[in-house]
Amino acid sequence: MPKSTKQLTHFPKQPNMTKIAILASGAGSNARNIINHFSSNPNVEIALIACNNPNAGVFNIANEFGIDSIQLTKVNFKESDQFVEELKQRNIDWVILAGFLWLVPANLVQAFPNHIVNIHPALLPNYGGKGMYGHFVHEAVAAANERESGITIHYVNEHYDEGGIIFQAKVSVVNCSAAEIEQKVRALEIAHFPQVIESLIQ
Repeated sequence: MPKSTKQLTHFPKQPNMTKIAILASGAGSNARNIINHFSSNPNVEIALIACNNPNAGVFNIANEFGIDSIQLTKVNFKESDQFVEELKQRNIDWVILAGFLWLVPANLVQAFPNHIVNIHPALLPNYGGKGMYGHFVHEAVAAANERESGITIHYVNEHYDEGGIIFQAKVSVVNCSAAEIEQKVRALEIAHFPQVIESLIQ
């Protein structure tokens, strides 16, 4: 479960420090990978983990690393400026979507222009859009007998998977099952996502 942060009112920021908020919806494997990558970087702080699923494993990761966490709701995320104000109060510089399934609202996109980044487990613009996440993507790729798949890291706008592409990596998936495609794509996520984030914030 998320740690309560209601009593915290001031979040000072050190000079030259980049503060990142991670948004996730599930177990948090990409979140853990990002946290581990930046753990030895004194100029980058994973300052917040936010999740829309109160039972998600990513909250356990937040607790493990001593990172503040917030449960997102329709009210604080979609129907008000509460979450945007929380990010501003915490001096967040970048918002990273790591397996986050909700559509990002316009107020958040406008508050962090070109500073919200998502990873998608396919080669956009193919196999993107609402409902295309996780195993649904890999099953569609397998059903279409695609010869390759991969990852797309992109900026986030007000539409699912339509923001400007930052980086893509490809892998052969000839004669692969959906499960095999998922394993190959997951390896690309682990190898590239933290490094691309680092290149952006530098």
